Amino acid sequence: MDTGDAFDPNCPTRLVLDRIGDKWSVLVLLSLDGGPLRFTQLRTRIGGVTPKVLTQTLRAMEHDGLVTREVFAEVPPRVEYALTELGRSLHGPVSVVARWAEENVSEILRCREKAS
Repeated sequence: MDTGDAFDPNCPTRLVLDRIGDKWSVLVLLSLDGGPLRFTQLRTRIGGVTPKVLTQTLRAMEHDGLVTREVFAEVPPRVEYALTELGRSLHGPVSVVARWAEENVSEILRCREKAS
């Protein structure tokens, strides 16, 4: 298995870092940890994301192999999004970062206020 070098400006690892550094991707990943969700459920759970941005994020995550999109033959059609095995493997590290952010947001805001 080949590994990348994040410090090499030509390495595709940087594309992966862009995906996992995107707040909407992180929030989708955290939201889908409990199981598959429909688009509206995801949008409600995340809050503050436009339909266009959520659609773009889900498509990108699907292309990257992090989520699956399943269409059910119903009227109206039902579409559910779920984490792939690769997406589940990313949940652990991302949830640690999210927890760190929640625990340290007050300190970060205090430092920002102090700096301005």
